Amino acid sequence: MKDNILVIGGTGKTGRKVASKLESLGHNVRIGSRSASLAFDWYLPETWTKTLQGMNKVYITFQPDLAVPGALEAIEELTRLAKKSKVKKLVLLSGKGEREAELCEQVVMHSGLDYTIVRASWFNQNFSESFFLEPILEGFVALPQADVKVPYVDTEDIADVAVAALLNDKHNGKIYQLTGPRAYTFKEVITEISEVTGRDIAFTPIALPAYVNVMKQQGVPSDFVWLIEYLFTEVLGNPANSEITNDIEYVLGRQPKDFSDYVKETAVTRVWSPKILA
Repeated sequence: MKDNILVIGGTGKTGRKVASKLESLGHNVRIGSRSASLAFDWYLPETWTKTLQGMNKVYITFQPDLAVPGALEAIEELTRLAKKSKVKKLVLLSGKGEREAELCEQVVMHSGLDYTIVRASWFNQNFSESFFLEPILEGFVALPQADVKVPYVDTEDIADVAVAALLNDKHNGKIYQLTGPRAYTFKEVITEISEVTGRDIAFTPIALPAYVNVMKQQGVPSDFVWLIEYLFTEVLGNPANSEITNDIEYVLGRQPKDFSDYVKETAVTRVWSPKILA
């Protein structure tokens, strides 16, 4: 039996992979994004009802993060509208170790709908598709919390777990915490990328206040500065986030992708080649 599934954030890091996998399995997928023919915009709640119509399951990713102010109210309203629209199941992508995100999880968990919560550690792809990419291309990376180890998880693994959760009722009512098989410090990450690409990429520890000041001087939007400061203090500062779990193996029956394999695969695409800046 084929499902009608709305993928909110269907052009993002995990959403596009979830959508592609579902489509390959023959399900009817609606992309929830501002650029979609039936637009979905987190900042325009009036777009939500039409996007939900006719859908029986929803994969939810909130931009930029469930921890930001306003996210809880948005998830509350979306959940209310989903229930009104006869949606049967919600799968929420959340952040591992984010207390604010857990408030959003509670909304979904107490909605009366079937649900699965997918708490992910930081993505491998943050280094190739997000805010860590530019300094890597420039050859100089300065970050706070230099000694903290993070078990980075691959978005391919997250997408596979999300698809399994959407399609199989045995995952109803479950909370999965997704990590990679090994934890890395920022210096170890940059060393790995440097060695595989053959580039000289320097890493320097920096105090968080200094890092925040640099972002402000560069004109980074204040809400993004707030989010980065939150993530580096509340998330990376939480020792529990170094914990490695076996939830990916439990759900998928295989090991998660190792960060070193991600680096080797990604290096082939030349995304870390400086000429990309030209």
